[in-house]
Amino acid sequence: MKDSIYAYPIGEISAFKFDDNVVSVFPDMIQRSVPGYSTIIAAIGLLAKRYAQPDSTCYDLGCSLGAAALAMGAQIEAENCCIIAVDSSDAMVATCRKNIEPLTVKTSIEVVCADIRNFAIQNASIVVLNFTLQFIPINDRLALLKRIHDNLLPGGVLILSEKLNADDERQNELQIDMHHLFKKTQGYSDLEISQKRAALDNVLIPETFSQHQQRLQQAGFSSAELWFQYFNFASLIAFK
Repeated sequence: MKDSIYAYPIGEISAFKFDDNVVSVFPDMIQRSVPGYSTIIAAIGLLAKRYAQPDSTCYDLGCSLGAAALAMGAQIEAENCCIIAVDSSDAMVATCRKNIEPLTVKTSIEVVCADIRNFAIQNASIVVLNFTLQFIPINDRLALLKRIHDNLLPGGVLILSEKLNADDERQNELQIDMHHLFKKTQGYSDLEISQKRAALDNVLIPETFSQHQQRLQQAGFSSAELWFQYFNFASLIAFK
């Protein structure tokens, strides 16, 4: 279904939620809102093919409808490897399970409804946070990343995709303007862009690359670098 949630004037704009309305249009919404999304998903599969270890677990935390989990499941060749996809939205999890159950992938995928801040991570070779950390309260982010790091196997990796702020205000203004232009080329109106931005205010809280890099180092990761960026949307890979 086409995303038209914010296509008409809304008197009082509620905070953005991953509810049934969003789930019903999410594939269209994410493709038209996040530059390079399909490229990131495909590359997550390739990275999983390289870094998944035998007899380990790969995690897709904040899995939404399971795109990253499916990309990993199609590419992983390591023996006795499994994937756990986790999301706190009941509506997302229900649809994710419906999407995954009829499919045949090389590596099994289990879908769990839980808050990733409290979810046990064990024996992990890959953890994916694909545009998820930005929805976690800032004060909870370090603890989550530290727990991920501590439960990664030696040689394990974290793939972290985020909307970024820029350190320089001129760069930040440019990136925001280019993102809005991208959305307009995808068919969104100025009204839709404005109303969705208001709905996401104080819900999606972006940070700079340097803030992410510093926090990852605090969490124990030995290295964290960008591998992809398209305007103010980027993906990092961090090594244990």
